[in-house]
Amino acid sequence: MNKDDILSSLILELRRGTIVLSVLSQLNKPTYGYNLVNILAEKGVNIEANTLYPLLRRLEGQGLLESTWETSGTKPRKYYAKTEKGNEISSALKEHWDSMVRSIDKLLEGDVNEK
Repeated sequence: MNKDDILSSLILELRRGTIVLSVLSQLNKPTYGYNLVNILAEKGVNIEANTLYPLLRRLEGQGLLESTWETSGTKPRKYYAKTEKGNEISSALKEHWDSMVRSIDKLLEGDVNEK
């Protein structure tokens, strides 16, 4: 495996660990999947629809999201929003994320200072 392949694989692993937090962070109000893909992309988090929809179904199955169909428009859309449990888990994940970022920053700053 060459250096580019290794780096791509490691970046993919890193992204996988952040997708749930990214998705939950953007569901403070009901949003349909395609719109969520666009919102995340505008903020620099690209996610394929074929990755997002299974994730939304999984989070709904875990009770973190609830969905409702909106059929009054020209095209029926399924809207997703966080449940109370989803809000609690999202907040807890964000606290862990913030703590992890601080710790990793300290490690990386150490690498810079040691050079």
